[in-house]
Amino acid sequence: MNCCQNITMPSCVWFESGEKQNIIASIFAGLLFFSGWWFMIDAEVTRPNHLKAAHVCGVMATLSLIMINSVSNAQVRGETYTGGCMGPRGARLWLFFGFVIGFGSLIASCWILFANYVNAKGDSETWPGVCLFLQNALIFAGSLIFKFARTEDLWG
Repeated sequence: MNCCQNITMPSCVWFESGEKQNIIASIFAGLLFFSGWWFMIDAEVTRPNHLKAAHVCGVMATLSLIMINSVSNAQVRGETYTGGCMGPRGARLWLFFGFVIGFGSLIASCWILFANYVNAKGDSETWPGVCLFLQNALIFAGSLIFKFARTEDLWG
């Protein structure tokens, strides 16, 4: 008799539902967000004081993720959100500024990568710049997956 046959593992309550699209999209977006910040932590630990103020790009990408995902698709379409300061236009404006901040941080990280690390004379160390770009690209990809890969039908 095998000793592992008598072991029972408790089931995950949050993974037992029939619809797993939201769960998988949330997990994948969280892994992308975590991986982005992990690249930046690696760059800062292995080469300290190399990036200086470039951490602002990652902070702005994180702010963009929060802004983009704080507005539901129904609010943008104007189906559920009628009150507030500006109604559905305010929700659309908030989403637009979230995307602008996300694209801006991605473009800024690309600019820093090429201006300070790829085209730099004498310094062949490009890993911090690559980490900065990967951080912003992964956070922005996680933001897009978290926004558009989930369905809102289950929320009522």
